[in-house]
Amino acid sequence: MAKAKFGIAVDEEIVQEVDKLVAECDDLGASRSEIVEAILTAFIQSNSDHAKQVREVIIRKRKGTL
Repeated sequence: MAKAKFGIAVDEEIVQEVDKLVAECDDLGASRSEIVEAILTAFIQSNSDHAKQVREVIIRKRKGTL
């Protein structure tokens, strides 16, 4: 499967959580990028309404309630 690169900017809190996951997966040698890809893969492969969930998160972040 071909891969595409794109840049993202995330809150420092998310960076810290991803770094914790990188440390916990030290035995795998997983990078930040690989961890984020795994999170996105799990989300996309779940049986949920992705658009609805994403919209809800965006709205809550903008309102400061997340």
